Amino acid sequence: MIAGHLIQTRHPVVAIVGPTAIGKSHIGIEVAKRLQTEVLTADSRQVYREMDVGTDKPTLSEQQGVPHRLIDLVNPDQPFNTGDFKLAAIAEIARLHQAGKIPLVIGGTGLYVRALLRGLCPGPPADWTLRKQLAADAAQHGPQFLFRQLQQVDPVLAKRLHPNDQPKIQRALEVFTILGKPFSEVQAEHQFSERPYPFLLIGLTMDRATLYKRIESRVELEIEKGLVQETQRLLDRGYSRELGSMKGLGYKQFSGYLAGEYSYDEAIRILKRDTRHFAKRQMTWFGKEPDLQWLSIDPPDLPDRAASWIIDRIIHFLKSLETTTFMSPAPLVHSKKWRCD
Repeated sequence: MIAGHLIQTRHPVVAIVGPTAIGKSHIGIEVAKRLQTEVLTADSRQVYREMDVGTDKPTLSEQQGVPHRLIDLVNPDQPFNTGDFKLAAIAEIARLHQAGKIPLVIGGTGLYVRALLRGLCPGPPADWTLRKQLAADAAQHGPQFLFRQLQQVDPVLAKRLHPNDQPKIQRALEVFTILGKPFSEVQAEHQFSERPYPFLLIGLTMDRATLYKRIESRVELEIEKGLVQETQRLLDRGYSRELGSMKGLGYKQFSGYLAGEYSYDEAIRILKRDTRHFAKRQMTWFGKEPDLQWLSIDPPDLPDRAASWIIDRIIHFLKSLETTTFMSPAPLVHSKKWRCD
C-alpha cells in the first residue's frame, strides 16, 4: 500500500493525539498493524521504568506484537525533559524512515508532540542550583508564592499556566532570571515554526460526558490492577513523593492516602477529579494546535472503524507528498471535525 522509497525520501510522520482514556492506544495499535510499523509513544509518564499501572503502560500482550518505543527510558528519580524526548524520538524516526516505515507517534503529552513536529523553543540550559532554590521557596511558602512571582515578571505566560503547574512555573522563573526577559517573549520569537518533517496530525475527541465515564472506569481498572501496591513499592524503593515522576496522576493521590492524609475512598475521588481536569487541559492544548484534523469517536468502542478512517487520511496525505516539492505538512482540511460512527 505504501511505497518505501516515498518514506525514505520525504520523511513523513503521522501523529495521533488526544486526552487520557479516549482509546489512543487501541486505535494506534490497529493503525500500526495495518501500516506494518511501530508506535513511538509521546507520554511524559511512560518514560519511567517501574511505573506501569499508573501510567497505563501497555503490557506486551496488549501491544499485540506492535513494538512500542520511547517507554521505560529512565528510572523515576532520573531527570527527563522535552529535549531528551525529542532527541530519542528523532533517532527512532530516522531508523524507521531508513526501513521504509512511517513513524507513528501516539500520545497525550502535547508539548512532546509539538516539539517533535514544530521544533523546541530555545532556552538556556537548566540551572540546577537555581531550580533547587525555587523548589525550596515553594516548599517554604507554598506553590502560590512562585505563581505570584510569575504573574509579576511574566503575566502573559501566567495566564496560560495553572497555579499548581510547578515545573513550568519554575522553568519560566528560571528563564527570566537567566535571560532577564519573560519566557513568553522567547516562545513568541520562536513560534514553534520549525517543520523538520511533513506531518499528519490527528486528534481524537468524544462527548465529554462519555469521556468522563471512561476516565472513571480507567481509574477503577488501575486500582484493580494494583495501583496502590505499585505506589507502595515505589515508595519502599526510596522514590520520594517530591519527585516529578511521583507527582503523576495516581501516584500523587495514593501517596497521600498511604501517608494517612486522607481515606482510601477520598483518594479515589481526588484521582477521578484530577484526571478529569487533566483531560480537560489536554483538550484545551490540542484545541489550539494548528494543522490538526479531529476525529470524533462516537460510539467510543470503534478502534477498527477509527483506524480505517485514519488509514484513509494517511493515504491521502502520502499522495499529496508525491506532488509536493517542499517539506511541509500536506494541505489537508485543518478545522473540520470528522466523526467515526
